[in-house]
Amino acid sequence: MIISGGENIYPAEIENLISDIDGVTGVAVIGVPDEKWGEVPWAVLTLRVGTTVDTETVRSFLDGKIARYKLPKNVEVVDDLPRTASGKVRKADLRARFTS
Repeated sequence: MIISGGENIYPAEIENLISDIDGVTGVAVIGVPDEKWGEVPWAVLTLRVGTTVDTETVRSFLDGKIARYKLPKNVEVVDDLPRTASGKVRKADLRARFTS
């Protein structure tokens, strides 16, 4: 769970919506530190070859589907998401990568 400005944000809700964007093959939403809000959501995506998706595309797609405070502040595209042996995304690895 991400706590932003005292509001609870559940990454799975955002991930489920983002996965409906054409070309998105994988998604993880993480919380990154923010001076004003405490934490803000960031989306980390993998894409089908030849597809481009940026922060504005994701925010536009989600606008009206979720509350504005849940919109990802940034979108990062990676080649692959780090996973455990059972296939679960290792979000701690993503937080370490994007908050340092």
